[in-house]
Parts: sequence; structure tokens; C-alpha cells
Amino acid sequence: MTNKEKFVKFMTECGVLTFGDFTLKSGRKAPYFINTGNYKTGAQLAKLGEFYADCIHENGLAADVLFGPAYKGIPLAVCACEALYKKYGVEAGYCFDRKEAKDHGEGGDFVCSKPKNGDRVIIIEDVMTSGKALREVLPKLRQAADIEITGMIITVDRMEKALDSDLSAVQAAKREFGVDVYSIVNINDIISSIESGAVPGAEYLDAMKKYLSDYGAMQ
Repeated sequence: MTNKEKFVKFMTECGVLTFGDFTLKSGRKAPYFINTGNYKTGAQLAKLGEFYADCIHENGLAADVLFGPAYKGIPLAVCACEALYKKYGVEAGYCFDRKEAKDHGEGGDFVCSKPKNGDRVIIIEDVMTSGKALREVLPKLRQAADIEITGMIITVDRMEKALDSDLSAVQAAKREFGVDVYSIVNINDIISSIESGAVPGAEYLDAMKKYLSDYGAMQ
């Protein structure tokens, strides 16, 4: 089993990836759904962190700080930071933002390893649908210090175009912000994992392929 198949299997076992008939926020009817809120235990987060660390390592990304946008990104950045050290000996700080700046005590917009000039920062997220989180945190990060965003890691690239564009959220992030987004897997990897028998869901293959044909962004 490949590492990508292992991750798809991991998602299904955690109840994060499910198949069926779902109405998405966009209004589209999809044959699969991803709910990263179903990573609920220490064991699951420890394993998830290893997949993030593998993705960082395999793509040769350098980082002084792993940044997780509040709120979902906070535990993701923590588990990725720990796994990166345990598995690859890379010691990076982790950081997250406050929804509202603190005006007492230490103050500021950031907690833990606050960005400083020269830092190489990797943004850690779950999935990327519209790029809203990136659009919100990039100005805050770049105003805080002269940093380099070396990449953004997400778990799944849905590879589908936005409602108002032929670009996917990942492609738009590169064009609009100059940020390279790396995914642990994409929708084609999920389809391939079903086809190989690594995970169940063969009865949804035709619907998944049609969905990608209808809504997939040009690659």
C-alpha cells in the first residue's frame, strides 16, 4: 500500500472521509464528504501529524515556524510540529493567531512562536475550499514580520473549480498570493485508492468521476 493509499484509508477509518449523497455549502451535490472535525483522539492526531511531516519532507520544504490558523489549524500545527521533530529531527516552532488581538499582558495577534524577520513559515490547514483562511491570515503574518511563506500544507485537494472561477482554490492561491499549496492527497488519489481496493466505495466511483468531470478545475 502506498503512503497516499494509507492516508486515504486512515481518513475513512477515522470517519473523516465518507461516501454518499451530500449537499455542499456551494450547493453542489457531491458523492463524498470530508469532515476533519472527526479527528478526535490523541492517537489520530499523532498519526495525522506524521502525514503532514511526510508531506513537508517529501516536498523539501524548509520551516522555522508552522502556523495554524485559528481554530481548526491550531491542533494541526501542533501535531505536525511534533511529528516533524520526532520523525525527521527538524525543530520548528508552532504559532497560531487570535481571532481578536489581545490588548493586555503580552498582547498582539499571535501566540507561541511569533513570526519574526527572516522566518520561513509553513501554513498548516485541513482542506481548502475558497481560500478565505489564507486571505485572512496572510496580511496579518506579513504585517507582523518580514517572513517567507515557503508553502501551505492541506490534507486533501478537491481539485474543483470555485463558483466564480475556472481555477481551483489551490491554483487561485498560487496566482493571487504566490503561495504554493501542497496536499497530502487529492481527489484522484482517493479515486485510485478505491480502484485498488485500499478502501471501500467502489459503488461511488462513477459518481465521483462524473463530479470531477463536471466541476474539476483545469490542471
